[in-house]
Parts: sequence; C-alpha cells; structure tokens
Amino acid sequence: MVGIKDRRWLSNISLSMMMIFFYLPIVIMIVFSFNESRSLSVFQGFSFNWYQQLLNSRDVVDAVWVSVSIAVIATTISTFVGTLTAIGLSKSKKILRDVYLVFNDFPVMNPEIVTAIGWMLLFVVVNLTPGYLTMLLAHIAFCTPYVILSILPKLRALDPNITEAAMDLGATPTQALWQVIVPQIVPGIISGALIAFTMSIDDFVISYFVTGNGVKNISILVYNMSKRINPMINALSTIMVVVIAIILILINVVPILKERGKKNEKVFD
Repeated sequence: MVGIKDRRWLSNISLSMMMIFFYLPIVIMIVFSFNESRSLSVFQGFSFNWYQQLLNSRDVVDAVWVSVSIAVIATTISTFVGTLTAIGLSKSKKILRDVYLVFNDFPVMNPEIVTAIGWMLLFVVVNLTPGYLTMLLAHIAFCTPYVILSILPKLRALDPNITEAAMDLGATPTQALWQVIVPQIVPGIISGALIAFTMSIDDFVISYFVTGNGVKNISILVYNMSKRINPMINALSTIMVVVIAIILILINVVPILKERGKKNEKVFD
C-alpha cells in the first residue's frame, strides 16, 4: 500500500507538473517579449525594442484606452446594479428568486457566439450604430450576472434578522442597506467586481460582433496582430500579465496588512 509520505510525494509532483503546464507558456512569452529579432522561436539577444514600438503605436494606445475605459465603466455599473439586484433577490419570494436566477444563468451558460449574435441583431433592429457605446452596453449586460452570482452566497450567509434589528435601533431602510448589509458583503462585491473587470478586459467574441467605426479593444487588436508575425503581441501580453499580477498582490496583501495593523493597535491598547 502507498504510504502517507508517498502520497505527499505524488501530490507534490502532480502539483509541480500542473504549475509548469499552466505557467511555462507565460514564462516563454515574457522571455520572447525581450527578443531582439522578430523570431518567435529563437532568442537572438536582449532588447526593449518591441516595448518601444508598442508605446509608439497609435493603434495600441487607442486599443488600451478602449479596453480599460470600457472595463472600468462596465465594472462600476454592473457591480452597482448587480449588488442592488442580489440584495433585492435575497428579500424576494423563493419562486420569484428561482425564476430570475434561471434567466440570470442564460448569459453565463450561453456560448459567447450566441450572445454576440443576439446583441448584434438587437443593435441592428434598434438602429444603434455599432461602436464604443454598443460595446459598453454589451459588456455591462454580460458582466452583471457574474456579479449577482458572486454576491448571493454572501447574502445567504447573513443573519436574516440583521436588517430588522438595525431598523429597530432607529436606522432607516436606506441606512440599513448601506451601513449594515453592504459592509457585510464587501468580499462578495469585490470578487464580483474583479470577475466583471477580468471578463470585460478579456472579451473578444462579443466585442468583435458589436463593435464598429474602427473601435478596437486589446483582444481585437491582438487578433489582428496574430494574422502576421508581430512580436509586439508578446510585449503587450507581458504588460497585461504584470498589471494583473500587481492588482492581485495588492488585493491579497492589503487586507493582511490591515489585520496586522488592527492586532498591533489592540496590543498597544
């Protein structure tokens, strides 16, 4: 029989292989973003050439601006709407909540190509010119369900009598909402916002079908670059990986630092 040490050894090997499988392509991409030549397979010298060309490219700057601005606006609106919707659903009757959640799951479960075609046809029917606004509306629509699904588990874990207790102590319904309920579900709100931002910044299929008038986000730009050998793809992808890594580190480190600060204050008190 396999002992405990052998199981740990096998688990460590499996974990190591999985980490290599996931992260080796990213490491290779980062290394070749500093390649002096245009080759995507042979490293011929260290250089920042492709980063310089990236920063000097008007198309790249425009695509980054479109992606970031749409992601920020879509995340803000979808988080606000999703939070209020989730709170409303938590107070609704079970049958109404279940019916709504079924419809809420459609954008999540639907293939993106189906959702993209649906939005494209809707904008054509209402005679809305494809461009920045149509892309923004589509991103808000497909991000909101993810926010709702992230917040609902936190609401289910709350004491159902907490709102009534707050109002018994003199709080208005609005004060009970923003000062009692919302602070309790902040982790779910942050998770939903991060998912929404990631989905928006990463989306290609829906954005490709609903855009127009030369409006391109990063995903569409990378798709156009991939049709020919363009090492700027590696540089652009590396910058995105670094930015996301910094955001994740800050999100995980800041709460730890706050907890340590609170513990230190209690010790000195």
